[in-house]
Amino acid sequence: MSDFVEVTAGASDHCERMASLHADLAERYNRIASLCSEKLWHQLTVEVLDFVSDPENNLRETSEGTNSFLALYDKVVLSVDKKLNPLSMARIASSVTASLSSDGTAAKAVLENLLANKEQLGPIATLYIESKLALLSLNLLEQNMVPDTELAGIKEVLQKNAQTLSEMQDAVGEEAALVHSSHYECAMTYRKAVGPPEAYYREAISYLNYTPLESLNPENRIQLATDLSLAALTGDGVFNFGEVIETTPVLAELKNTPNNYLVELMTVSAKGDVLEFQAITERNSSQIQKQPALVNRANVVKEKITLLALVNMIFERPSLERILSFEDISKRIHLPKEQVELVVIRALSLGLIMGSMDQVDETVNVTWVMPRVLDNTQLQELSTRFGEWAVKVSKTKDVMAAQTPMLV
Repeated sequence: MSDFVEVTAGASDHCERMASLHADLAERYNRIASLCSEKLWHQLTVEVLDFVSDPENNLRETSEGTNSFLALYDKVVLSVDKKLNPLSMARIASSVTASLSSDGTAAKAVLENLLANKEQLGPIATLYIESKLALLSLNLLEQNMVPDTELAGIKEVLQKNAQTLSEMQDAVGEEAALVHSSHYECAMTYRKAVGPPEAYYREAISYLNYTPLESLNPENRIQLATDLSLAALTGDGVFNFGEVIETTPVLAELKNTPNNYLVELMTVSAKGDVLEFQAITERNSSQIQKQPALVNRANVVKEKITLLALVNMIFERPSLERILSFEDISKRIHLPKEQVELVVIRALSLGLIMGSMDQVDETVNVTWVMPRVLDNTQLQELSTRFGEWAVKVSKTKDVMAAQTPMLV
């Protein structure tokens, strides 16, 4: 008991000193000291987490001492760490490392020291901290502050944690969302560094499913929207642009920015509009040249818009009118008729459509087209088609009823 009183007294002394040195933070420090002395651990956790979540509260310097999140963590949080919720403790530590951007060694030490006692943390908080530590290593790697050899270790952590998350896929609530978000943030950052773009796309979509946009600063939202757009356009096997356009609000961050053309490219690609796609690329050629991903994978992007033009052509036709001539396809995809066969074979091999091709009659009989997230216009077209189908079914039923003898 005396040891506990001694350590909490040290925490109170630190808070009192910071309150006297930084008048604008005095109320916050006094509240932290009071909650600590009263053993109100949940309220203390909430207060400290809120305090360290605001970078403006960090590094207030005076001639007599400097306020810092690290000092608060060392002198207050660690003194009562066994009393705090493990995941909340991990989140506080993560915010402290974020405040140490200029000292990667100190930042890593905070998380590594916390991980040294995994039994106390438990599996959820451990996964969270491991993800944050791997993310920190990736950021330091980008700044050439750690060796490339760390990538192998980061990959192992991601694979292990992905398996753990799959086993807790039914978990719901704030804690589950926080852990998933931390994992997918690290996973998408790793894929941004090593590729391929389609893997980044999948991880980024998962990250957005668990992460409120308002929790990201404007600069990060714009960067995420840009990276996601580039990955969708250039990634192999990514054809469902409606998944991004209609369900991912982060793309709105590109409005009124030089990169808004990326959203325009995805929108016309989703509609399979080859001519408009070409017009947008011509209008924004200078911006496109600044994006190595678009320049280096220009052939992939061109093939993608061609295939989506074919897919949309099929979708727009009633199910009973899906025998397409090479001539009609050629006009829609804006390629010579002699190249249509290769385009159809490519669409069949990728599973975008199912059906058969008659090289003699130069026709394609399509029996299935890939499901996609549709925009409002496409939904209205589908609704109209359902209405027409219902009318046909009703008329068929009436004809059959009139031709069937009455049973007596």
